[in-house]
Amino acid sequence: MGGLSLAEAMKVRAEAGEPSAKPDTSVIFLWLAGGPPHMETYDMKPDAPSEYRGQFNPIRTNVPGIDVCELLPLHAKCADKYTLIRSIAHTFSDHGGGSKRFMTGRIPATPTGTVNDAPSVTSVVAKMREHVDVGLPNCVAGTNGGRSRVDTYAMGSAYLGPSYHPFTVPGDPSKPDFELRDVALGSEMVERLDDRLELLGRMDRLRSEIDSSGAMASLDSWQQMAVDLMANPKTREAFDLSRESQALRERYGMHSWGQRALLARRLVEAGCSFVTMVMENPFVSGLKSPKLGFYNWDSHAVNCDLWVDARHRLPVYDKAVTALIEDLHQRGLTEKVLLVVTGEFGRSPKISRADGGSKGLRYGREHWPRAMSVLVCGGGMEHGQVVGSTNALGEHPHDRPLTPNDLWATVYKHLGIDQNATIPDHNGRPEFILPFGKPIAELL
Repeated sequence: MGGLSLAEAMKVRAEAGEPSAKPDTSVIFLWLAGGPPHMETYDMKPDAPSEYRGQFNPIRTNVPGIDVCELLPLHAKCADKYTLIRSIAHTFSDHGGGSKRFMTGRIPATPTGTVNDAPSVTSVVAKMREHVDVGLPNCVAGTNGGRSRVDTYAMGSAYLGPSYHPFTVPGDPSKPDFELRDVALGSEMVERLDDRLELLGRMDRLRSEIDSSGAMASLDSWQQMAVDLMANPKTREAFDLSRESQALRERYGMHSWGQRALLARRLVEAGCSFVTMVMENPFVSGLKSPKLGFYNWDSHAVNCDLWVDARHRLPVYDKAVTALIEDLHQRGLTEKVLLVVTGEFGRSPKISRADGGSKGLRYGREHWPRAMSVLVCGGGMEHGQVVGSTNALGEHPHDRPLTPNDLWATVYKHLGIDQNATIPDHNGRPEFILPFGKPIAELL
């Protein structure tokens, strides 16, 4: 059934009839679901009043003038290998609205909910690169096991249809029993598949003889292509993390975030166009959750104590992200690959409090789309720089104000996709794939 479903998807994607060509650029998109605190990561304000600045201190990096949080010491050692954007902002403060606003590059019809009314960027890339055939899914998304629906993070394809959803990879790739759904076929399954194909081949030859229109033969070819993908050694090899040295795997971290980051590098290196890896809950893979922690980055005081959560969360994040940055550089992939790390928004500059009962007050930050920080790396850009700034309290852009669309315009330019190209909606009306936004000049 998985083969038949994939066959139908491939059949739909081939309708454009574009010639195949191997892509020379790709994107890794690390999604920090819940909204990371910009003032505890990349945009600290040590001179702000106490009700704003928080408990942590900035530390110097290996680039003069760039500071990061003290809980990100590995970031400090390789700041010359990435760029920080501190002035992206939008106006949707709900998780659903913020995710739709960011993931689609459009103003969503409703401020809540995660069902898109416009295609996500990953679906647009799948559409615009549907002619590319490298023996792997063009767009892949890695998530936790129970969070693999495209609507969970507003990654739906809207009027493009489900054939342009990313190929989802749920589960924890650091686990010994991790299995890639629909692709990791054992030898016994491959033998059974061969037997089935032989039987189907005999039936198909008979059906094809009576199918004067040739439609049956066409469908058969898509089924065969689907089966080829499922049984393709290249597919299984790209997803096989055991091919990496144990030392490198441990540098990334033997947990879901670290191994997803490593898997993302393997997939783009193998030819995938757009790989999304969700870094939502670090407290899996044997990493114990603190009593005052939370499963994602949504650090309201009613959810957790931000300072406690960050002391456990940020070291896991620091290790995984910097390993990926350094790996991209060491493997000479920074021209081909553009890495983007972000959530749907930042957190409120002013600290909030909640009564924790016998455990005392908890401190946190609320949703804040008016200021956020984004890390980027690769894409042939100049590294070791900061683009834009926020005001003294971290409330809003001070200079170089940008939107998510400017970031996506940069991504599309890197991928060689015309942001002014159009795709018909449900009613056949042409819709620009990105209605506004300009590539960020400092990143080009």
